[in-house]
Amino acid sequence: MVIDVKPQSQENVYESGVKRLLSRYRSAQSLKDLWLPTFEECYEYALPQRESFYSESPGRRRSDRIFDETAVVGVQEFASRLQSGIVPNFARWADLVAGSEIPEDQQKEVNQMLDEVTEYVFEILQNSNFSQEVNETFLDCAVGTGVLLVEEGDALNPIRFKAIPLPQVTLDSGHNDTIDHVYRMRRIKMRDLQYAYPKGQLSDKMMMDMEKGGDKECEVLEVVYRNYANTKDEEHIYCVIAKEYEHEIMKETFKGVGSNPYVVYRWSKVAGEVYGRGPIQLALPAIKTANLVIELILENAQMSISGMYQVEDDGVINVDNIQLIPGTIIPKAGGSSGLQPIAPAGNFNVSDLVLRDMRTNIKKALYNDMLGTPNEKTPMTATEIAERMADLSRQIGAAFGRLQAELVNPVLQRVIYILKKQGRIQIPVVNGREIKIRSSSPLAQAQQQQDVATIDRFLGMMQMRVGPELLNILIKQDEVAKFIASKLGIPEELIRSEQEMQEAAMQLQQMQQQQQMQGPPQEPT
Repeated sequence: MVIDVKPQSQENVYESGVKRLLSRYRSAQSLKDLWLPTFEECYEYALPQRESFYSESPGRRRSDRIFDETAVVGVQEFASRLQSGIVPNFARWADLVAGSEIPEDQQKEVNQMLDEVTEYVFEILQNSNFSQEVNETFLDCAVGTGVLLVEEGDALNPIRFKAIPLPQVTLDSGHNDTIDHVYRMRRIKMRDLQYAYPKGQLSDKMMMDMEKGGDKECEVLEVVYRNYANTKDEEHIYCVIAKEYEHEIMKETFKGVGSNPYVVYRWSKVAGEVYGRGPIQLALPAIKTANLVIELILENAQMSISGMYQVEDDGVINVDNIQLIPGTIIPKAGGSSGLQPIAPAGNFNVSDLVLRDMRTNIKKALYNDMLGTPNEKTPMTATEIAERMADLSRQIGAAFGRLQAELVNPVLQRVIYILKKQGRIQIPVVNGREIKIRSSSPLAQAQQQQDVATIDRFLGMMQMRVGPELLNILIKQDEVAKFIASKLGIPEELIRSEQEMQEAAMQLQQMQQQQQMQGPPQEPT
């Protein structure tokens, strides 16, 4: 039996690819729909200013149900402190250094070249909108997942950053449990499609609809996915699909580390789940309870101010129409002493205790109590700040490692990819081996200082046991100095090379010999 297999035309191949992506998008969207109630509650009580997951009119107020602002203020502090600890403004929070595979005799030269590249990279970052946009993604990260779009800019601004709200993004993971599909749904007017995608091509039906009315909005699905067929290099495919027309407007392929324009990171993750879980999700019961307590306190306070009263029932008052609200008059049996006030039933002392506990739990969940409050009368010393930062690094150690792997490294890799593509930088390569990224943020330095403290304790104990002379014989003091310098982020150019240290040692030895030959200084007569 012979089966005649006819080759598909290019058009049919594109059509099958579009349908496959749309089918996978619908499957990923159905999984996201299961998260929507949780996401919406988190955003409603903690981030009411962010975009809703459900369609609503622009400018609608979403803060009418918020009575306690602990979570609203706390999440802003959480994002600010997370940014200052990981990617602080106007600071160099990472270093490009030679990897361990590069020969040791070449590392110093390579590191000096990389230091110049690092300075230029962070100059570009500081002059861009990175700080503003990454802060918005930290707000989303408090719920669980942040999404940052890193695009190629123009001659004035080489790199453009954009925080993508989670309602616009649908995520999907692959076989290795990493996010390999990012879907972004946009609504663009038909007349703006050619300007939004200048390299794209519209179908005949889309052109006809655009001529009929350019104000019509079109749902456009932007997809970036990893091509695992390329096993030699990291490859991402970017395509734009007009959802209603099932038409592929454009398709591009990008290769290399940092070719993915989307940086998706999670605070924490449960095995098998795509979306992250943030501190807002953990604190949501306390947030809702505190909000309810404040609402009840306000109602009780209003009743205490306006009062409730009872009056004799004369048969005219309709009991069914009476509501238990401030100012209510409640009928009572005849023969009573007339209009009498009713004492409120609420207990403010109990509610204060409950509210205090809930607010404390919310602040702990958002790590607002780790670095003190900005309104403290006595400013903290540098040592106290370092101790609190070290404590914070221990508290969020697991989350910090994930943020380093999913945010810091991908952002720098993407920036380097764009700058190399534009011909603005050149990365030194030795025997085909490039660089590695080493975090030098305040939180990373706090963790590094723990290693330095361990070395200090070891040296102190050994000096007490064997003395300083024997300690110099047992310990490689020059290597200890290099180790401490690397942990503290000391610039490479401040440390002498092996040859320079030998020359300095010879000079010191010669000076000592000259002093011995001259003898002790003579006292004046």
